[in-house]
Amino acid sequence: MSPVVKQNNRTVANEGRGTTTPKKQQLRGQRAPTPGSKPRKKRGHVPGAKKIANDSLPGFSRQLSAMLTAGMPIVAALEALQEQTDNPNFKTVIQQVRGAIENGSAFSESLRLFPTIFNDLYANMVRGGESGGSLAEVVGRLAGFLEESAKLRRKVKSAMMYPVIVLCIAFTIAIGMIVFIVPVFGAMFADFGADLPAPTQALLDVSDFLRSYGVYVAVVAITVIVLFKRWKKTENGAYAFDNFVLRFPVFGELNKKVAAARFSRTFGQLIRSGVPILSALEICSGATGNKVAGRIVLEARESVEKGEPLSSAMLTQTVFPIMMVRMLQAGEKTGKIDEMMESIADFYDDEVETMLSGLTSLLEPLLMVFLGVIIGGIVLCMFLPIFKMGEVVGG
Repeated sequence: MSPVVKQNNRTVANEGRGTTTPKKQQLRGQRAPTPGSKPRKKRGHVPGAKKIANDSLPGFSRQLSAMLTAGMPIVAALEALQEQTDNPNFKTVIQQVRGAIENGSAFSESLRLFPTIFNDLYANMVRGGESGGSLAEVVGRLAGFLEESAKLRRKVKSAMMYPVIVLCIAFTIAIGMIVFIVPVFGAMFADFGADLPAPTQALLDVSDFLRSYGVYVAVVAITVIVLFKRWKKTENGAYAFDNFVLRFPVFGELNKKVAAARFSRTFGQLIRSGVPILSALEICSGATGNKVAGRIVLEARESVEKGEPLSSAMLTQTVFPIMMVRMLQAGEKTGKIDEMMESIADFYDDEVETMLSGLTSLLEPLLMVFLGVIIGGIVLCMFLPIFKMGEVVGG
């Protein structure tokens, strides 16, 4: 007898599974699974998986939730989404997920074929929705979660992009002036035969060095950047870099609040979806966006496994704000951890937005001053000999 669950006052059989018969499978050229067997899973690489997860997945989840709420079967909903998806790689992913469901897999298990797009958080929440007969509601919550995460990511990225762009412009202008304009003044000063001021001579020496060894400097710089990126991708490198960022003034506090917002929202969603707390903490350790915070979550998980309350296990750490831990403690006492975590996530999202706005307002004038000092300093060094000669002639 097929398992039957209730969803939105409707009776739905085998929610999250396909209903394709063996005959239909054979017509598609597919072999029907034998009773008790599980379909083979091929976890192939998906080109552009990160872009799909960041850009396409929130809209996919929102539309899928709407279709399921309207009573559309999961296979038909996925077929419709496959047809309207513009990204060819994501279209192929949806097609294979749909095929796995038609072969007898649950929706959550089919999603695990593509972990680079549908991570553990997504698959576990969907599994909770399947078990509780609330798949449409859970997918809708996932859509909201992904949209909020994307919004936070965009805010942080846009705030950090401005100073990077200004610094790159300043660096490019400075190098261009030193390599192409300063030598012209150098040739002119050489004709005068007079001693140059120390700042001007230093600038000319830098110009000569870059013109002679600029290619080697560029190669060394690129090599250092590549090695740094590779080191940062290692477990120890990523942890050391994140630890350094957390200790950095202002940016460290910002990263702590971002980690708190991500942990709170992810943990709250998982608990609400019925995911066991140990599994939820393991998933959350990779969702904070910071290796130091992730390790703290894993250490807290070990304490919870031994019977200690999560809030007590997190009291001694110094990354997550104490307010978050106290709210978690209140949630444990009232049995409303998911609601408390959602509230604290909203609070820290607002805190991050406020910090980013203030940081941007502070950095804009500082960067303009920095840009002016760099370019103005080069111009001043080039004109110092002219001013000096003017004083000699005037005297």
